[in-house]
Amino acid sequence: MLSAFLYGAILALGLIIPLGAQNVFVFNQGATQKHYLHALPCVITAFFCDAILIVCAVLGVSVLVLTIPWLKTGIFIMGFLFLFYMGWMIWNSRIAAPKNGKPYSAKQQIYFALSVSLLNPHALIDTIGVIGTNSLHFSGADKFAYTIACIVVSFIWFFGLSVVGHFLNKLDSSNTSLIVINKVSALIMWAMGFYLVWQSAIFLHLVK
Repeated sequence: MLSAFLYGAILALGLIIPLGAQNVFVFNQGATQKHYLHALPCVITAFFCDAILIVCAVLGVSVLVLTIPWLKTGIFIMGFLFLFYMGWMIWNSRIAAPKNGKPYSAKQQIYFALSVSLLNPHALIDTIGVIGTNSLHFSGADKFAYTIACIVVSFIWFFGLSVVGHFLNKLDSSNTSLIVINKVSALIMWAMGFYLVWQSAIFLHLVK
């Protein structure tokens, strides 16, 4: 049971570390909020979305969704639209003028966190293809421990990411680092969005 837990923790950490839209958004919210606890709506939403995807992957439910071609294509298109919109919002955020700028409200954090978590085809595919597939190595209590480990790592990572973003911004009173982070974040989101279009085109070609 312990080995299954450690296996799940290491696997989940390896999947969640790479820079992506979800990580970028959580980090950005930690940096822009007045206190890192104010980014909890974003952290908790991202965590719950990951937990749901992990459980579905382990149970094998989400595999059925991605076997429907039109639904998979729709997820790619929605993912592109949300990534483009979020990139535009972050690029144009007024970090350089704090008096005019306004951090995202709890409602906005939840809305955007849901978008980057559930409309991110790569997150869905990684969760299903890797976490779901590897769960087949376990059964009973070991599978439960494996699943819990993946979920725990998700929460610790997102919370830690928001805290790091917050204190990194505090070290730079001129907000220069946050401005750079925002620009880079927006570019990453746009790049991922266009990559989704490319992946969708390949998928449609293969289906034909």
